[in-house]
Amino acid sequence: MQCREFGVLPLLTKFDSPGVDVKKKVILTLSSDKGLCGGINSTSVKFSKALMRLTAASGPDKEASYIVIGEKGKAQLQRDSRKNIKMFITETQKLPINFSLASTLTDEILRTVQFDAIHLVFNKFQTVVSYLPTVATILSPETMANGVETGKMSDLSNYEIEGSETQAEVLQNLSEFQFASVLYNAMLENACSEMGARMSAMDNSAKNASDMLDRLTLSYNRSRQAQITTELIEIISGAAALEAS
Repeated sequence: MQCREFGVLPLLTKFDSPGVDVKKKVILTLSSDKGLCGGINSTSVKFSKALMRLTAASGPDKEASYIVIGEKGKAQLQRDSRKNIKMFITETQKLPINFSLASTLTDEILRTVQFDAIHLVFNKFQTVVSYLPTVATILSPETMANGVETGKMSDLSNYEIEGSETQAEVLQNLSEFQFASVLYNAMLENACSEMGARMSAMDNSAKNASDMLDRLTLSYNRSRQAQITTELIEIISGAAALEAS
């Protein structure tokens, strides 16, 4: 499992850093709406379930739930985790992946779900035939503010803030922009990984179909040759019997 920290300020750190107490976690799983792309969706679901088990083992006061983007992830998680799914979003791949789409999804999630931190599970593109399951984490503005107050995160007073915005407003805007940016990056990475996995799966399917066709052709030719040989033997035997009579 790879955990990455996103953001340009030390203020933006992953939620499980020392001193940041997070009780309500949301696991956001990215998957595809279509299949035939190998085990890429199963990998994301497995990592999401592993995070859920880790949260449950960390204490009775910890709470975790799922948000699922993609039909395939939804279908797999509904089998045994239906009660933990707070929200699911499908048919996003019918639209071009851009920052506007990521911002719209971010607004919908922030309006619907309450959280202290979000685990974003996606597949990072490596090569056409490989991808890396990755987890990125986004803190809520309240968690950021708590980290600043306890001294575990950089204080905003160390940075120059233009305009008349308060620290709470800056944290709110910063958290929303970080969420949208990380989600946009994750959607692009996951889409590239999906395309590569689908190309690899279809290539393997084409090779397997070609091998199967070759085996069936060989079997057909052998059966046909055996039938022709049997018929020739019968004709020759019949002709020999007539000559003998």
